[in-house]
Amino acid sequence: MPDDSAFDLIFRQATLPGGTRPVDIGVRRGRFAAIAPVIVADAPEVVLGGRAVLPGFVDSHVHLDKACLLGRCGHLQGGLKAAIAAVSAMKRDFTVADVHERGAQVLERAIAKGTTRMRSHVEVDPRVGLRSFEALKAMKRDFAWAIDLSLCVFPQEGLTNDPGTEELLVRALQDGADALGGCPYTDTDPHAQIARLFALATRFDVDLDFHLDFDLDASWMHLDEVCRQTTVHGYGGRVAIGHVTKLSSLPPEAFARAAERLAQAGVAVTVLPATDVYLLGREATHDVPRGLTPAHRLLAQGVTCSVATNNVLNPFTPFGDASLLRMANFYANVAQVGPEGFDACIDLVTALPARLMNLRDYGIAIGNPADLVVLDAPTQAEALAGLAEPIMGFKNGRQSFSRPAAQLHAPSQPRAALRAVAG
Repeated sequence: MPDDSAFDLIFRQATLPGGTRPVDIGVRRGRFAAIAPVIVADAPEVVLGGRAVLPGFVDSHVHLDKACLLGRCGHLQGGLKAAIAAVSAMKRDFTVADVHERGAQVLERAIAKGTTRMRSHVEVDPRVGLRSFEALKAMKRDFAWAIDLSLCVFPQEGLTNDPGTEELLVRALQDGADALGGCPYTDTDPHAQIARLFALATRFDVDLDFHLDFDLDASWMHLDEVCRQTTVHGYGGRVAIGHVTKLSSLPPEAFARAAERLAQAGVAVTVLPATDVYLLGREATHDVPRGLTPAHRLLAQGVTCSVATNNVLNPFTPFGDASLLRMANFYANVAQVGPEGFDACIDLVTALPARLMNLRDYGIAIGNPADLVVLDAPTQAEALAGLAEPIMGFKNGRQSFSRPAAQLHAPSQPRAALRAVAG
């Protein structure tokens, strides 16, 4: 029972992940300073009444630079190639102010839905130059009070076949980009792109995050080459691959072999349910495939996995509210995960993406930044099942958002009806 009057704030009756009883959490100078059944101290307090508390959701793969583009193009029903082409035509006209305005809309929604950490991919090529990167650098500064934003620059439309792109990537890395991405399936020489990106990543000592194997043809993959290069460069634990929907088309034996390869190489996988389900299988007239890689099955074989947002209100995904709780719920529905797996689905949008992003100060633990989100449910599993709203959030011990619980306003019953009921 810690007795310390130097706390700046105390959260009372918080139910933590894996906890069976509520605890008190003490905050000092923006960091967690005590966690105990009861903290005896005189300090400002927030009474949570046993509600579930998380250290915030972690969105490991989102595209803020091309968010909120609906209404600027007529493309709403195409596949992946059509979506890339539609955005390619628009991004020539992107300005720093435009990207900042659209991206900020998503960041504000994400913050209000409980996200405290995020990795945004940023397209860099001769068409858009560094304008989107400049906008996201400004957003990173502007929203640091509520969210830690990591910027991953990448070539959406190819590298070896797109002169000038590598030079722009280098400039962005020199200017503080946090990670480097890739998209081999749009390159005329996919293996050469992978090799060039590993060379750049090791040169600048940044993590890698590829868009990879994004279709349902499992007869070929770039997964093996990424795993091979990861091993050659000693980059295990620093490489992630997103989408990887080909894995959803593999029979059990081949899936197990791929999972073993990923685990041995130390390559993580991000599943992007909204985009993957929306874009894939469009040519089917019936028995449409889901196109969703089963992250929970990869986890069982030792692969670090996450579930993330990807796109919001654009040709790749024409819906979205930046809620990772909703995304985890959607994943559980499509992947047919039962109640026994609900806690693991929460892990896919919290602790596991934090591990994927190598966030060593994430979590409700003494000494870590005092980031937390309160869910309007007694446990995180019940929050997932019922899509309970986050009702408040804190960043470094300072409140970042609040959402009062909904109130119902039933009509008043006539007095005669009340007397009849009483009689």
